[in-house]
Amino acid sequence: MRQLLLDLDAQILPSLATFVVGQNAELAQLLGLFSQRIPSQYGEHSVYIWGEAGAGKTHLLHALADYPAARYIPASAPENAFDHDERVSLYLLDDCEQLPPLNQIAAFNLFNETRAHGGFLVAAGNHPPMILNVRDDLRTRFGWGLIYQLHGLTDEDKIDALERAAHARGIQISAGVLPYLITHYRRDMSSLSQMLEQLDHYSLVTKRPITLPLLRELMLQQQS
Repeated sequence: MRQLLLDLDAQILPSLATFVVGQNAELAQLLGLFSQRIPSQYGEHSVYIWGEAGAGKTHLLHALADYPAARYIPASAPENAFDHDERVSLYLLDDCEQLPPLNQIAAFNLFNETRAHGGFLVAAGNHPPMILNVRDDLRTRFGWGLIYQLHGLTDEDKIDALERAAHARGIQISAGVLPYLITHYRRDMSSLSQMLEQLDHYSLVTKRPITLPLLRELMLQQQS
């Protein structure tokens, strides 16, 4: 059963469509424009996104990386990953607070090259640019474009999103299952959505309805 669950996890891919918007409607609209290489209404080509771990920053960057001519660059990538390429028009820098010194220089140069060529850049970190622990010149560049805080979802938002996802898949869930899940499992929507998929799969394999005892049984299996 554990291998089946791991295989199922691998099929769940980030996308803008599966991002739960919550209080982030304006940001979601902007990233939809960037995915099509359309500037913001202010003419901006860059945006810096900040928020707590699990809010969905990496989900959004991976979703954008799925579009043509986009490149996802984690903080720990080799320095040459930051080289500007005329075939790439959207750069996605993740975990900017973790950029090592040489990559901070490379990111600064990439920002300038992207701007000079009319490209787009989305960067993400755990703090707003003004207090980000990076070089002053890079911090300034991140502050040149739009800045958005990525707000986490409330418990009510998460339950609503999971209910809508279950309804779309035709999954019947007993009362009490989702409130228990969001208070006894990992809090980020990616993990919660994966658990919903796993729970549906486990229900089909065991030929049992999705109830609180079934959820607890599955969670115990994952811990073993």
